[in-house]
Amino acid sequence: MSKDTRGEGPVLKNFLEIPYDELEALNLEAAAAAEKLTPSELEKKYCVYLEQEKRLKAVTVCFTDIEGRFHMLDYDKQHFLRANDNLTFDGSSIRGFSAQQESDLRLGMDWGSIFWLPSDVFGPGKVIMFGTVLNRDKTPYESDFRARLADLAAEMKKTRGLTANVAAEVEGFVVKGLNAEQSYNEGAGFELISTGGYFHSLPLAPLKNFIDTAAEAQRAMGFRNEKDHPEVAPSQFELNFSCAGVVRACDLVQLYKLVCRQVAANMGMTATFLPKPVSGVNGSGMHLNISFSKGGKNIFHDSKGQDGLSKAAWHAIERILNHAQELSLILNPSVNAYRRLDPHFEAPNQIKVSSVDRGAMIRIPAGNEKSARLEIRSVAPDANPYLALYALLSTALDGEASARDENKRDRVRYLPGNIYDAIRIFRGSEFVRRMLGAAPHEKYAAHKQAAADRSPKELGGIVKTSEVLFHHDVTTQMLWHKF
Repeated sequence: MSKDTRGEGPVLKNFLEIPYDELEALNLEAAAAAEKLTPSELEKKYCVYLEQEKRLKAVTVCFTDIEGRFHMLDYDKQHFLRANDNLTFDGSSIRGFSAQQESDLRLGMDWGSIFWLPSDVFGPGKVIMFGTVLNRDKTPYESDFRARLADLAAEMKKTRGLTANVAAEVEGFVVKGLNAEQSYNEGAGFELISTGGYFHSLPLAPLKNFIDTAAEAQRAMGFRNEKDHPEVAPSQFELNFSCAGVVRACDLVQLYKLVCRQVAANMGMTATFLPKPVSGVNGSGMHLNISFSKGGKNIFHDSKGQDGLSKAAWHAIERILNHAQELSLILNPSVNAYRRLDPHFEAPNQIKVSSVDRGAMIRIPAGNEKSARLEIRSVAPDANPYLALYALLSTALDGEASARDENKRDRVRYLPGNIYDAIRIFRGSEFVRRMLGAAPHEKYAAHKQAAADRSPKELGGIVKTSEVLFHHDVTTQMLWHKF
């Protein structure tokens, strides 16, 4: 029997730990299998694997609530193998998810969503999968927008022959101290770890060390990273990864934030995805790059079209712009998000499209027959990615285009300047109500109103303690109950 590294006795634990190069190959193979195999084939494949891999102790099942919070439950591996078709949890314990009378919810497994985790970041002996939230009778739960996005993608493919591809650019800040959001005080603010800016940070500086460590973990998880760098604001970062189908793209966003938070915590720091954690510097966004393909061809490209875009792309743009104010609460879901929509900091608060103006909510990047796309810049990093993409795709396909009077000069419209206006417009939108369904529409509005009511009505010049502590993405559940 082997000895432990301290020479104090036999090794008692032998849980799965996989080198990064093998981990990347394993995760990329799983992503490819998800596109080729049926759900039943995937279930059989991974049940056999779980049974045979003795060094696995648990399966982490994750899901996202209507506001965008990421939830995880660990199931003992043997229990998971016996009962994965009957996994239940108490939805009433999750704010923003279920009423007390809906407390018994189920989790169905998306077997194609498996990821193997880097053990030096998350600990050994676990894999993670995404779950589909179901009612007691196993019917779809209407507030699970991951499942609804998957259904929308399937409907697009079946009835229109369309596939949506998405790449997300998610920015965040790293600040000093563990749990810096929970201990935030507006008098002191966050303590930044870097005073540098775009692209320049010493290779072994704390910010660059964080970026390198997080990027290494993401590559190992099959993200297919493209570039990783400090952003414009001090202590700000952005790690870009490749485009994917809409559901996987959202899964990667949620795992990206999880990786960044855990890596920062392992270093004694906090990664925050508040849209504007520090006044006076650029905020953080989650730019969503969207294109539609049909028969393997990008239908947004037209070399002879305006700005290289096809009529299909321009129709999508017109519909999104027409409904921009109604969608604002989905894309900018917090009190803090409306600080970011400040035109002095490259903020995309203008309801227009441009190939050059970064104040426009939709930008047209330079592209070709493969890369032509729309960049939706007005999305905050704390938005529920599944809900945001569900709303954007639904609007791009079936929204109403704005009526334009050729005899009048276009008047620049703006996104709401605060969450109160955004809630009012959202509540009054019959289009959004039909798109989401009456119950999710009301539930989402009610939770946004509850957050707004816990903060001063005027944003003012400093980030308030209340807008951090009562932010939906900050884990301060006891405070919500005591308010």
